[in-house]
Formats: sequence, C-alpha cells, structure tokens
Amino acid sequence: MRIGVILLILLTGCSTTVPVSRKFPVAPDVLMERCAQLELLQPDAKLSDVAKNVTRNYSLYHECAIKNDFWQEWYTEQKKIFDEVK
Repeated sequence: MRIGVILLILLTGCSTTVPVSRKFPVAPDVLMERCAQLELLQPDAKLSDVAKNVTRNYSLYHECAIKNDFWQEWYTEQKKIFDEVK
C-alpha cells in the first residue's frame, strides 16, 4: 500500500509542468546610445591645437560610431533570431 502511494505521488509530481517564459535580455541604454561627448578646445587654443583636436575627435568619433553601429546591428539580429525561434 505504501509503495503504491509513493509511486502515485512520484508519478503525479513528474506529470506537472511549469510554464517557462523566454525573454531576450534588454540592452542597457548606454550601449544603444551614440558616443560620448568629444573633447573641447580651450578658449586660448593655438591653430596647431585646433588641428590636433579635430584629428583626434574625428578618429574617436568614427571609431566609436563604427563599434556602436556593429553592436546595435548584432543585437538587433540576435533579437530577431530569438523571436523567430519559438
């Protein structure tokens, strides 16, 4: 009798299912934004400083923009794949 009750409890416990909800992780807002503010010039900057600053900011901006664009493209594609698999 006891064995039958134990088996009944074990079999009943195995037949119940727990609903599982899948959620794709939300990207932090920081990663979905554009680059940080670029370097500013001092009011008394020389022309050579302006040229260096422009070159540095141009490089920093384009490097950051490329990284962010590729990351956002990767994230969007992964979310699309995740949503298609059900």
